[in-house]
Amino acid sequence: MSEPLWITEQDVVAMMDIAEAIEALEKGLLAESRGVASNMVKTHVEWGSGSTLHAIGAIFGEAGFCGTKTWAHTERGATPLLILFDSNTGELKAIIEAFALGQMRTGGASGVATRRLAAENAQEFAIIGTGKQAITQLAAVLAVRPVRRVRVFGRDEGRRQAFVQRVVAEFRIDTVAAASIEEAVRHAPIVTVVTRATQPILTAAMLDRGAHINAVGAIVPSRAELAADVLARSTATVADSVPQAQKLSRELMDFFGPDPEKWKNVQSLANLLASGRKREASDDLTVFKALGMGISDLALGIELYRKAAAQGLGRSFPHPKKMAPRLRATQNTGA
Repeated sequence: MSEPLWITEQDVVAMMDIAEAIEALEKGLLAESRGVASNMVKTHVEWGSGSTLHAIGAIFGEAGFCGTKTWAHTERGATPLLILFDSNTGELKAIIEAFALGQMRTGGASGVATRRLAAENAQEFAIIGTGKQAITQLAAVLAVRPVRRVRVFGRDEGRRQAFVQRVVAEFRIDTVAAASIEEAVRHAPIVTVVTRATQPILTAAMLDRGAHINAVGAIVPSRAELAADVLARSTATVADSVPQAQKLSRELMDFFGPDPEKWKNVQSLANLLASGRKREASDDLTVFKALGMGISDLALGIELYRKAAAQGLGRSFPHPKKMAPRLRATQNTGA
């Protein structure tokens, strides 16, 4: 029984960049399309002022791994962990600190969708939201499209300006702060929305024909970013996990309703990738709805575990079975 690895955030960022994350994610999605990887549908509970506890997972039977990622998101932060097991023996293989992994997984999914659905010559990109996920979302789009100019909007002017300065410093690309959502997305061929909005903030009237939208922030039913008229114009609506969209995406649930026939208009990201579909001249808006799914996290986690084992990274620790105490027997005396 080999000792499992504890892989830190520092190990994760040392071993993987966004381009590698997109490649690992595509491999995982193709495994899903072949039926050799499957999701555990996300479960969550909410409390207080928007705090949420989440659990997602997946099985990669052919590769011999399974696992879960869990985290509590509160106003004061989150500490996500991915727990990786051997799917044949149940042996613990690794615990991976998963904040950076989650950012790359979420950004990578948008990168996969953007590569298939955005105009190939897209040179402008609008991002709405300047929170913790925003920089990775931007990096993923830059990895797959020849963007020359970025427009940024966030409600807080100070954070908006700070984000612009960070993008210019890290990516050396022309970046401007917009005064409104409308100004940011006007004529933009690629738009990513990554906010904590509780009501729709992006409408069809704001968007030109041919735009691709990544909707990333609304991952529980209490939130929404897209107005119904955006989905009405969409000629390709894709979700990372359709079952999770049916359970967690208020935007899609309200638009498609309970009718299974209408949900056939929503394609999974895995099927989009396997089909080879790309943006067509007849496409109006295209929409990718990201909710987060176990296959995405496990695809990156498996690759990180393999890299750590090969490179001697991570910290080994005693296997829990070796530390398990014996239970004490207690006699019932009837007293």
